[in-house]
Amino acid sequence: MRKNEIDELEKIVEPLLGWYDAHARVLPWREEPTAYRVWVSEIMLQQTRVEAVKPYYERFLNTLPDVEALADAEEEVLLKLWEGLGYYNRVRNLNKAARQIMEQYGGQIPDTYEELCKLAGIGSYTAGAIASIAFNRPVPAVDGNVLRVLSRVRMDGRDIMQQRVKTAVEQELLEIMPEGRAGAFNQALMELGAMVCIPNGEPKCGECPWHDFCKARLAGCMTEYPKKSKKKPRTIEYKTILVLQDANRTALQKRPSKGLLAGMYEFPWMEGNRSEEEVLAYIKELGLKAIRIRRLEDSKHIFTHKEWHMTGYAIRVDELESITGNGRLLFADKEETDTQYAIPSAYAAYLKAAHMDTLFRHIN
Repeated sequence: MRKNEIDELEKIVEPLLGWYDAHARVLPWREEPTAYRVWVSEIMLQQTRVEAVKPYYERFLNTLPDVEALADAEEEVLLKLWEGLGYYNRVRNLNKAARQIMEQYGGQIPDTYEELCKLAGIGSYTAGAIASIAFNRPVPAVDGNVLRVLSRVRMDGRDIMQQRVKTAVEQELLEIMPEGRAGAFNQALMELGAMVCIPNGEPKCGECPWHDFCKARLAGCMTEYPKKSKKKPRTIEYKTILVLQDANRTALQKRPSKGLLAGMYEFPWMEGNRSEEEVLAYIKELGLKAIRIRRLEDSKHIFTHKEWHMTGYAIRVDELESITGNGRLLFADKEETDTQYAIPSAYAAYLKAAHMDTLFRHIN
């Protein structure tokens, strides 16, 4: 990067840090920014809003307060703690990385960017965040917020979806990392993108520390940046969810150990959006006698690359134990569906219906 470009970029530092010192949110992971606390928070915050993360973070830290506890945790415990956050490979990688730390680093989280990048589930952004915030290493932490605010202040037309652009921005920020305040600088960039230079809607330019020299604001084209190439459209899958219950229990099945929502529990389902007659025929094939059936609300869940469009039925049967032809099913009581089995938020509408004290009350 040429000297004039460095000089231009350097002018963002002082006003940004002054703004952050005055306006930074009070967040639980900022109060005591140890490497473990920063690491857990950064993994949780990927693709999840701050307010949604707070209760999960407190519960996770209370249950697994350090690397050793995380390394020793059983998968069922991890998935239950993560239930509702989505992207469950994140918590599996936390567990893998904790085991690496115990085995290869004597239980101490490494303090350099290079060593952090060797841990499962830790990429350049997370390594930069941990190294700078917990250890004050002068390395950048570039995420979508950072790419957005920098593209606007400079009217940078590069496609931020390209890895080479992200790598270039990391190198550019290395040139201007403030001495002794790397962690504050990285957090300030993230905070500005989260609170002021927001991704959706009009940015709050009147509150921005870069108000006087932001090129996109001066040109009145803030929302035209950053430049992004279009993502491939998500595929759509249609499912019919079966909330199968007898007098005391609900039928669940475990998802495969690899792939989407791996190892979690779900309700049995049929491909496609099926009619009541088709559902009853399938129940009969399983060797069950349906006593009542009720149509549940339709539901949709969006993943990164696909969408589930779901139809649901609640079916009261005489006895789940008489089921045949589906050896993957298990039968859980209400308390177990709440506390023991990790059921993805994709099924939230049907989990609510599965609570046996309310399901058939109006027709009993």
